[in-house]
Formats: sequence, C-alpha cells, structure tokens
Amino acid sequence: MGRELEKGITKDGAGLAGTQWNILGQVYFPKASCDSSFAFETNSAPGQFVPVHIHPNQDEFILVQEGELQLKLDGVWSTAKAGDLVRMPRGIPHGYFNKSDKPTRALFWVSPAGRLEHLFESIHNLSDVEEIVKLSADHDVDFLPPSAND
Repeated sequence: MGRELEKGITKDGAGLAGTQWNILGQVYFPKASCDSSFAFETNSAPGQFVPVHIHPNQDEFILVQEGELQLKLDGVWSTAKAGDLVRMPRGIPHGYFNKSDKPTRALFWVSPAGRLEHLFESIHNLSDVEEIVKLSADHDVDFLPPSAND
C-alpha cells in the first residue's frame, strides 16, 4: 500500500515532524510527502546553488516565496522572482542559483514523489560532492558535467 497524504498544516519555518536538512549548506524543510508528490522548502544564501541536473521520472515546480533565483532551464538562463512559478518537466535539464545579494526562500515540489525525500535524508550534512552525485544517481537525479552550469 502506498503513502497517502496526511491532512494538516506544516508550520512556517518548520518541516514535517520537525525535520530539517543541511544540503550543501542550504536549509531544506520537507513540507508534504506522499506517493503522488513531495514538497520541500529551500533557503539559499547568496552564492548558493544546485547544479544542472535531470529528473527523468518527475515533473518539478518552484514557487519563489522571497528573493529571486536564476535558473538554467533546458540550456536557457532566466530569473524567477517572488510570486513566480517555475515549471520543469521531467527529462529537462535544470539548475537553480542564488546570484543575488539577498537570501532566497522557495517552495519546490515534485510529482510523483519518487525517491527524492530519501535522497535528501541520505545527503543531509554530506560535503563530498562526488558522493552526493553518486547517491543522487542512485535516487533518479542525474547531474550534468560542471560545464552545464556556465
């Protein structure tokens, strides 16, 4: 039997069951989790980013809540500001970068949930980028070579 969505409210500044992850220095909070989707908040300081990668089996969305993110989506740079929704279909290379001088807070979600939540549990507090890339590939997230971020 699959995981159904639990009713309720995940409070501002908190994650489900008090969970918080450190993903290469960025603070992530899981907000909702079930088989059909997984939602999480990211908090990115100036200069922080997630390199270009592909989710072969998941559509992903970003609702920017505070600040702005520079995105490389299918090879094209664009900027998403507070209130903007970014749509990233499965199989499309994408990465996000806080190139501003202010923190950015955003709500991300993927559908279906896949193994992304387990990936975040696995890479929490890791700093070895090679290990993170390997674990990501094991969880259906494929990073492109660093040149994809240019």
